[in-house]
Amino acid sequence: MATIVQFQHVYKSFGDHEALKNIDITFQEGETTVILGPSGSGKSTLLRCINLLEQPERGQLTIAGTTIQLDKPIVKKDKLAIRQSTAMVFQSFNLFPHMKVLENVIEGPVTVLKQSRAQAVEKGKTLLHKVGLEHKMDSYPSQLSGGQQQRVAIARALAMEPQFLLFDEPTSALDPELEGEVLRVLQDLAEEDKSMIIVTHNLNFARRVADRILFLENGEILFDGTTDAFFEHNNNERIQAFIQAMQLY
Repeated sequence: MATIVQFQHVYKSFGDHEALKNIDITFQEGETTVILGPSGSGKSTLLRCINLLEQPERGQLTIAGTTIQLDKPIVKKDKLAIRQSTAMVFQSFNLFPHMKVLENVIEGPVTVLKQSRAQAVEKGKTLLHKVGLEHKMDSYPSQLSGGQQQRVAIARALAMEPQFLLFDEPTSALDPELEGEVLRVLQDLAEEDKSMIIVTHNLNFARRVADRILFLENGEILFDGTTDAFFEHNNNERIQAFIQAMQLY
């Protein structure tokens, strides 16, 4: 049975501001979904609700067979199950500055997944090779460029063997050349049919890698469909205006 992430009738507010309004969405295993929309539309909030970095007030969340009623207290066991099914990559890298690159990658597998250090090191080296950074495994984060740090963060997320990878504006802190390094890694993962949900502002990247596009505005889903339908056959005036504005960005 395929693994899914599913929201049913999900609402999330911050004070008087409704960030998400009655979200009904299912993300499929093996699919790359890109979430687009203007600033403040709820993109990052939706992503952070998937692994409960933000807890909605109402609705239901299902991941990998674990279903949570979000208007009730969440027991530790269920929260752990949700978080072990997902791994988040942030725009700010969030590497441990006092640990070398390889140590950053193996920390989670050793302490959380209880892998042997030897097993974690072997896999960590493989993942660093995958993102083009095996030669940097003994460096500290401060010795890396921003693009290299973000690629280490991706390797660290992959090391946790999540069913879904979540990316929150993973290149927004990078200049265009370094952004390209990271986007190439994400494109390789998409071609391997990794299950990914990506919030980004980069329309060219979205067009290349997404199986599916979500467009959010004012906390609601304005579009949910194929990449081709979004970019080539979309008659929604608001979305057309967004695409034109972002192409000038």
